[in-house]
Amino acid sequence: MISLFGIALIILSIFTIIPAIMAVVMKDLLACVIALAIMSLLLSLYFYLLHAPDVAIAEAGVGACITTALFIIAIRATQRYEVEE
Repeated sequence: MISLFGIALIILSIFTIIPAIMAVVMKDLLACVIALAIMSLLLSLYFYLLHAPDVAIAEAGVGACITTALFIIAIRATQRYEVEE
């Protein structure tokens, strides 16, 4: 029988995969960056639940904050245009 902890890890795994798929499928770069930030925050929660708080803090700080800020700065430095299909 699966414990409550195992069920929580399965649900968190599903909620971590969904933003990753959304980041690949979406066309808007800013929406992709936001989806990756959400995925990174959920991944840091996953690490925390697996009793690795130092890795969780590093993932939240670097993965969610610094990387997201760098991506947004890079997007703002380029011109945005819509692709006609």
